[in-house]
Amino acid sequence: MHAKRSNTRQLVVMLTVLSAPGLCFTQLSWGFDQPTTSQVSSDASSVAPDNTATNVRDRDQGAVTPFTQSNDHYDVEVTRRIRRALMEDKSLSTTAKNVKVVTAGGNVVLRGPVKSEHEKAAIAHKALEIAGTGHVNDQLEIAGR
Repeated sequence: MHAKRSNTRQLVVMLTVLSAPGLCFTQLSWGFDQPTTSQVSSDASSVAPDNTATNVRDRDQGAVTPFTQSNDHYDVEVTRRIRRALMEDKSLSTTAKNVKVVTAGGNVVLRGPVKSEHEKAAIAHKALEIAGTGHVNDQLEIAGR
């Protein structure tokens, strides 16, 4: 009988200890203000529309997507070098650094939005230096156009 009480007590103590952090986080979240309806609607008008319609083109059979990336050592290395060059360029925006770089069969496809013509040219130039002339397909788009 004593052993049964001891096991029950240990179980209760363990459950209490494990659930305590969750209770703390729940109470912490109560202190945050929730936006009012007027705040949400005014913020929504300044947000650009989503690009769902643009992504429809990725559903085409021949569309180049990140899943098209080859696992060939050379292709992976070319993509890695281009991606590194983009990350090291402090003049590029976060949007430009997040373009799709897909390499298959030694050919690089650049896709996605950039903020300016300068960014578009800089990314294409870096890809050309790494992959070589004739191996880069620049499909970058300037956002807002």
